Amino acid sequence: MKLASTRDPRATATFSQAVQAGTAPDGGLYAPVDLTPFPDVEALLDLGWRDRSVELVRRFLGDEYDAEDLAAATAGALDFPVPLVPVAPGLHALELFHGPTLAFKDVGARFLARMLQLEARREDRPRLVLTATSGDTGAAVASAFHGLEGFRVVVLYPAGRVSPLQERQFATLGGNVRALAVAGSFDDCQALAKAAFADGDLARRVGLTSANSINIARVLAQTLYYFEAVAALRRAGVAAPPVVAVPSGNFGNLYAGMLARKLGLPLRALVAATNANRTVPDHLDSGAYRPRPSLATLSNAMDVGAPSNWERVRALVGDDLDALRAGLRWGSLDDAGTVASLRALHAAGYLADPHAAVAAAVLRDHLRPGEPGIFLGTAHPAKFLEVLEAHLGIRVPLPEALARLADQPLRSEPLPVSAAALTEVLGA
Repeated sequence: MKLASTRDPRATATFSQAVQAGTAPDGGLYAPVDLTPFPDVEALLDLGWRDRSVELVRRFLGDEYDAEDLAAATAGALDFPVPLVPVAPGLHALELFHGPTLAFKDVGARFLARMLQLEARREDRPRLVLTATSGDTGAAVASAFHGLEGFRVVVLYPAGRVSPLQERQFATLGGNVRALAVAGSFDDCQALAKAAFADGDLARRVGLTSANSINIARVLAQTLYYFEAVAALRRAGVAAPPVVAVPSGNFGNLYAGMLARKLGLPLRALVAATNANRTVPDHLDSGAYRPRPSLATLSNAMDVGAPSNWERVRALVGDDLDALRAGLRWGSLDDAGTVASLRALHAAGYLADPHAAVAAAVLRDHLRPGEPGIFLGTAHPAKFLEVLEAHLGIRVPLPEALARLADQPLRSEPLPVSAAALTEVLGA
């Protein structure tokens, strides 16, 4: 797979180089180029979840890695199901939260960890994984790398703006995982991470690599479950290409769906569903792209005002806004609408988290007669107990993976919004 920077097509890299660097030297993001649709998509859809994923990863990366290593890395990362659950006539949820941290980020983070392990075998040197999180990324990355020899992990998160359970999933681990509570927003965390990667001397000295959705390994892993969504719909007897709604914050998940479609996956449309952070919907409506400070909402993992992966989305269509609009549908939902969607889904017999509720409502608004719809369930509803108790009046039993965190002490450390302060921590 050939990769190039979103800012300069001459800045190319192998997957091995890109997965370790995180970002391109010019500050752009690595993205696949010269993508050709697979001629045998129908045969691929007949395979099972893990067998198909192993085959797709082999096609992506088989020119750089041993086939057995790739198969072991992929199968080991994806050792949990991604079921398609009927919600209402013509409407399904693809549940991506059955991994160890109960969020869709487990797919990309676990695959990334295994690919970096393969890289570590080639070159024995310490590595520092730096990630900024608005919610579930921190837990998934911390879990994927916790206790992994030769790796340190630093998680940046906005103090007071992730759910208590999300915080406990990455801030109670200790060991090789360090959690830093930043006195700012997720956008501030993301800016600090970008500044660290832009510091070439620091990056080389500490072996810095990214585990955010800007890392190409995470994006490629996320394309895999879009194939499973269509395959599962076929198994349920629905042959028509679906409309898939993606809860969108940093837009890596939507971009992965666009890649899957570019590779020949039959998707009728992708729906970019945001909360009150309307940077992208406003851009698609008006043509003007205006990043802005993020707003705090009930669907906190989507509280992003300057989404990094939008650069990849634009590069994929050659920055052609009309082409982008032709392939997407979009909309947003405020907190009042999110609560209404949670209640409607619950009344229909389906318990969702706030992010899935946003996607479901925006999807319903954009489905046309006869189109099957799928929304992505990105987090287990139990991770949002306070929201569900306050607005649905119900208590959700805690899965064991969350219940055992209750008595664990928090090990987070405060950090000002200061690149110098972060550099001091990383270099320690």
